[in-house]
Amino acid sequence: MAAQLGPHELLHVFSFLEARDLLLAAQVNKVWNEVSMTKELWRQLCLRRWASCGAFPVVLGTQTWRQYYFCRSELEFRVESGRPRDFISKAISGHAGKIDQLAYVSPHEYRFDEMARSVVCTVSSDCTVRAWDLQQGTEIWSSPVQPAPLVSLVAYPLLQLVVTVDTQGLIIGWKADTGSEWASFCLPTSCSSMEACGHPEGPFLMVACADGNLYTLTVPQLQVVSKVATFPRTSVSLTCSPDQQWVSVLAQGSDVGPKVFFTQPLLHPLEDELPVSTTLPVRLSSRACWAPDEASRLMVMHRDDSGVHLVITTFSLKANKSRDRVSILAQQLASFPLPGTVTPHLMQGHGSQVILLASRSELVLFTIQGLQLVAFRDHQRPITSMWVDPNRVVTSSLDLSLRVYVWDKKKTCPVLRSCYQLLGGSHRWASGFTHVKSDSMSIAGIEARSNGTSILRSYCFKVQLS
Repeated sequence: MAAQLGPHELLHVFSFLEARDLLLAAQVNKVWNEVSMTKELWRQLCLRRWASCGAFPVVLGTQTWRQYYFCRSELEFRVESGRPRDFISKAISGHAGKIDQLAYVSPHEYRFDEMARSVVCTVSSDCTVRAWDLQQGTEIWSSPVQPAPLVSLVAYPLLQLVVTVDTQGLIIGWKADTGSEWASFCLPTSCSSMEACGHPEGPFLMVACADGNLYTLTVPQLQVVSKVATFPRTSVSLTCSPDQQWVSVLAQGSDVGPKVFFTQPLLHPLEDELPVSTTLPVRLSSRACWAPDEASRLMVMHRDDSGVHLVITTFSLKANKSRDRVSILAQQLASFPLPGTVTPHLMQGHGSQVILLASRSELVLFTIQGLQLVAFRDHQRPITSMWVDPNRVVTSSLDLSLRVYVWDKKKTCPVLRSCYQLLGGSHRWASGFTHVKSDSMSIAGIEARSNGTSILRSYCFKVQLS
């Protein structure tokens, strides 16, 4: 029968095979070998295996789909293994002060050719923003010294833009490749929160002032589109929904619940019309995060009616549009009390059902219905930061270590597996990691020094470029 199958028939049969089977078929004869190398077969294998990784686009560069498949498989193996020979660690110094935040400005993509590079920007109390090449461990550029210390930044990798804000409320957009200033805008007061949003109509910037006003700015021009009052004279935190259609505004400890704004009216404000928003029916809220795999599912941590016990309530939001107005429907999906032993200071979502909480030195996972999935006690001192993406979780701690966890995607229910730790420098000079972030090929952490300064520590995974 095999002798009677032509290339088209073989291609159809091979489309049902996995990579291991294709490699075996390639050894049968010349015809089978040529058909097994077909571009479309390996493209489908890649998309089938990594279809859930929508946050990390496929970039072939100079490679074939077959080469891409093996490079990415090798990378995943090395990230899960964490063997010392699988990555290169570098301590990168340059700032003269404390580093307050970092952001990746290189696209979050899997790329395995000579163009593969991980680039981050950092802001510091030394009044500069700097860009770093993590693979080389070198500084790419540094801004001129600014009038005040820089405290936060957000990045737009596709625009190659990074936006910073200082303690006085001065917002500046910088070109990520050269470090030249693009645009600026000065808030009337200091900034309490800043969020980068990639709306379908184009990217924009949400900024909350210490006086409680919420600004919507164009990107990269940094021009004001709208300004609305949220919580008067109160510092708030902002989070944008995965589909960028919603922004939650939370005033920590307020008797009034978080406010959720529909972003469309903020981008296209009409004269004499109030912004479209709703206040969630909870009080004394402290944290909020969105479920990444749902367009409009918000989890809120708050106190119960007695004001004693912590509760996490999940809401689903929907915009009802009529001819002349838009109203917001907030539907409660689930709610559960946290155990008294869990006092979270960090909260993030995974998928559509899982909530990750950092409670002192412990990492705890719950479903939105309150089922505790697992509790990890890998750190010796408090967790300071948490990075969560579709593939892995990385935590930083004052014990001067980063802990890497990997999602087991073979299970029907999300299962997180503790893999290994990455160590920082000497406890003689360092006081712990304060922040951590990651892209497809590297992990970057801010390591605080005992003298009040900080360095950047990178861990870049090795993959044979082909």
